Amino acid sequence: MSDGNMNLKLKVWRQKNTKDAGQMVDYSLEGVSPDMSFLEMMDMLNEKLVNEGQDSIAFDHDCREGICGMCSMMINGQAHGPKDLTTTCQLHMRSFKDGDTVVVEPWRARAFPVMKDLMVDRSAFDQIIAAGGFVNVNTGNAPDGNAIPISKENADLAMDAAACIGCAACVASCKNASAMLFVSAKISQLALLPQGEVEGEERVRSMVSKMDELGFGNCTNEAECEASCPKGISISNIARMNRQYFTSAIKAK
Repeated sequence: MSDGNMNLKLKVWRQKNTKDAGQMVDYSLEGVSPDMSFLEMMDMLNEKLVNEGQDSIAFDHDCREGICGMCSMMINGQAHGPKDLTTTCQLHMRSFKDGDTVVVEPWRARAFPVMKDLMVDRSAFDQIIAAGGFVNVNTGNAPDGNAIPISKENADLAMDAAACIGCAACVASCKNASAMLFVSAKISQLALLPQGEVEGEERVRSMVSKMDELGFGNCTNEAECEASCPKGISISNIARMNRQYFTSAIKAK
């Protein structure tokens, strides 16, 4: 277009509630700025729908800064869209072209029932975290910064694992709807540090057990999770979790 803006065709999943069958609905949107974020484009579409007397499209969002992990959308078959290491809220419309058809769907997983439109219930992740329990710490005076020796390698790996924002793109991208990348990241961020060692064996058993109980599938070993993760969480965490789990299970017998 001469002004640099785009006209888009949108196919968006609409579903009234968890029991509704749901369907794809076609929309057209004109004058989309390439500098808009994807969520701003969705806001623009909702404003149009409200002005036309239609029900707006429900979708999750919060910080819009790539931190909270709420903006869960499958865009043209890819979790968070076509850009690597990018959340939906940080995806800009310059990634698309004038006249493009953009398909927007919610995460698809048995453990994440659709609440409405693009919103899914991800409380299963909260249950897995809760199953991990607490960390025993000394609640007295703060220890000296060098009092607990931690190798730089382990500190870096723990920080990398802690970067997980729990968006569940890993689950949505896996054909088995596996949560192993998420669970292994949460386990690794503690398993690599002395502070997490006390409950380490019990934690890994409890979190893996809860993951299985909630209906998540097993790892496919195809690394779709790592490829779709907006924070680049490595599947090496899954290997670490499996080693810790099997060691813990043997000791528990």
